[in-house]
Amino acid sequence: MKTSLILTLVGPDRPGLVSAVSACAGAHGANWMESRLTRLAGQFAGVVRLEVDAAAADALERGLSGLVAEGLKLAVVRADAGAAAQARLARLELVGHDRPGIVRDISAVLARHGLSIDALETACESASMSGEPLFRARAELAVPAGVGLAAVRNDLEALANELMVDLDFEEVSEPAG
Repeated sequence: MKTSLILTLVGPDRPGLVSAVSACAGAHGANWMESRLTRLAGQFAGVVRLEVDAAAADALERGLSGLVAEGLKLAVVRADAGAAAQARLARLELVGHDRPGIVRDISAVLARHGLSIDALETACESASMSGEPLFRARAELAVPAGVGLAAVRNDLEALANELMVDLDFEEVSEPAG
């Protein structure tokens, strides 16, 4: 039986951090399943899902705790390796002038309709012509069975008009069967 360990890692960025995590995982027979790793304000930040035999999970956790010596803050959560993925997915993309509250307002609409954010990437950058701050977001969303996307789209479009941002929202997969 397999177990997933979800790691969150944060610490001062330097060469070799990913190597240290992957070496520990490999030493305990774990498979690196997926990750999101980035540098934010000079800090290394990451989320990693490792899959390991249930019998080796405790030893892997003890081994990972040694990463504290590498300067990383670490949290480990166990999850069922065979957890089923959502059958329906939607994608949201947004671009507009930056201002506080965009993520709060968009995520509130999604939560009100019962959609879950599977992945979210955001960035602020300078607009090409004006140089003003431009906010970009891209989200992959899990859509529960029975949720109609027309109502979600209407609420998102109304909010996009209020925020004066461009928003694209589409279903990318239908339920199987």
